[in-house]
Amino acid sequence: MRTTTGWQSLEQNSNALARVTIERRDLRPDDIAVRIDYCGVCHSDLHRIHGMLGEKDLVPGHEATGVVVATGQAITGFVVGERVAIGTIIDSCGQCAMCEAGQENYCYNRPTTTYGGTDRIDGTPTKGAYSREYVLREKFAFRLPDGLDPAAAAPLMCAGVSVWEPLRAAGVGPSSHVAVAGLGGLGHIAVKLASALGAEVTVLSRSTAKEQDALSLGATGLLVTTDEAQVAAARGRFDFILDTVSADHELTPLIGMLGLDGTLCVLGNPLMAGPKLWELGAGRKKITSSGTGGLRQTTEMLEFCATHGITADVEILPSNKIETALNRLANGDVRYRFVLDMSDLDT
Repeated sequence: MRTTTGWQSLEQNSNALARVTIERRDLRPDDIAVRIDYCGVCHSDLHRIHGMLGEKDLVPGHEATGVVVATGQAITGFVVGERVAIGTIIDSCGQCAMCEAGQENYCYNRPTTTYGGTDRIDGTPTKGAYSREYVLREKFAFRLPDGLDPAAAAPLMCAGVSVWEPLRAAGVGPSSHVAVAGLGGLGHIAVKLASALGAEVTVLSRSTAKEQDALSLGATGLLVTTDEAQVAAARGRFDFILDTVSADHELTPLIGMLGLDGTLCVLGNPLMAGPKLWELGAGRKKITSSGTGGLRQTTEMLEFCATHGITADVEILPSNKIETALNRLANGDVRYRFVLDMSDLDT
């Protein structure tokens, strides 16, 4: 059995995590061990620490980059010293229709999540990347392309692929009119990706406070959703709206901004109650959501980001400041993603 050090939540409704010793399995033939250098702090980490899924004693973290430190006997795709990235899932059944389609994230037999999941072989709970070392199957590790800063690239492994997959599924490209609701951890990457895909991008926000940020990220403008005149003028304007707002909010105004056959993708709060169906009927509009991405889409996203120089805008904190990061995240005090530097776990 291997051991490492990490941060574990000990009680719900508390952002104070304890430094603990974590057991990792001995390497199976198709495993690699990764020294975690950086791990993003996702809003879902905050929700789950606070008991959204009824869990406790979590070691969170599913947006990680690091370096291979050991390989199993059957490993051919990675070598010690190689840069890698780890995302939200670390296994799937590999046999269902979703897995065969390259959508392991939608595995009909449930994907194994990076933390809070159950190992498919020995039944032990998975513990995440708020730790100095992680062990996973080679198949679910990703080569981190040269040129991507490992700290700024870490959030791509959840926030990045979570917006990338619905953008690609919607066929967003040079002729598309796209709106991104909310300019936070998900939204700011969505603006960068949609703009790089060639779309005309508008940020939807409750105020003009982030207008300059929106423009610098690649948006062509910002629409103030509390301004009824601006909302009315935007009726039927967008082909695709990516809603990244995490708080409860009304979807009807967003649906009204969709054109014929337009799509609203709700990412920020997919558990929120939906609209009346008649609102979708006026223009064959669609409402959907998305759950991170499969192996193929994640690889494609990393390569696209490397080609276009896209990473997250991050604030890096030592991992022992995780409580500070979670408190500030809960208050919306971050532009636009916290990333933990895990090197302090060596001391």
